[in-house]
Amino acid sequence: MRTILCILFITIFLIFSLPVMLLEFIVGKFSKHHSDKVMLAYVQFGFKAILLISGVKLIIENEENVPRDKAVLYIGNHRGFFDIVATYSRCPNLTGYISKKSIEKVPIISFLMKRVYCLLMDRSDIRQSMGVILKAIEYVKSGISICIFPEGTRIKTSDKTKTLPFKEGSFKIAQKAKCPIVPMAITGTDDVLENHFPWIKRAKVVVRYGKPFYVEDLEKDQQKKVGLYTQTIIEDMLIDIVNKHY
Repeated sequence: MRTILCILFITIFLIFSLPVMLLEFIVGKFSKHHSDKVMLAYVQFGFKAILLISGVKLIIENEENVPRDKAVLYIGNHRGFFDIVATYSRCPNLTGYISKKSIEKVPIISFLMKRVYCLLMDRSDIRQSMGVILKAIEYVKSGISICIFPEGTRIKTSDKTKTLPFKEGSFKIAQKAKCPIVPMAITGTDDVLENHFPWIKRAKVVVRYGKPFYVEDLEKDQQKKVGLYTQTIIEDMLIDIVNKHY
């Protein structure tokens, strides 16, 4: 039943996206800032509704660690599709996600994602991937936060404390844009969908935000392996989350 309701809602949401995008286009002629806010509010409404329909019990911890007066680079571990649904619904400001280029095959969704500053990366194409990183740096410098899951793909294990190796290239965004990195530890999203695909089931999802840090404030050795440094922070948070909630 939850699966059917989610599919029905997503279909209606995408249909209504067309007039909403027309409205925000008109608003954008007068104020790009307000146009962006319209789209942020609309997408966040959609994701919050999906969480509600899916029966997700979302637990947010240490959200005060997220700066609200500057753009940041969110770094999270990747468990499943609902990682994006759960975390995007909490973004205090404009935030673009870096996702797989294959999403371009879905017209309305890909257009909607690009409109909220999401970037689509083809990890098999080094040149294209570098272009995405450069565009992300440009976005952060202009005040738009970026979120990336540097494992590159979701981990497939029942152990909620494990992660795949973090790809170091993702962290060039924070180094070049000189923005803070906000680590995010995420558990339970794969219990919503991936563990029993294609059915959506009720699950507990925990998102914990770590303390923000700047790459330039780290020791020289840590700066060379900032991906490993961030991965260790997130894995420590995951262990604590599992001990506390599961």
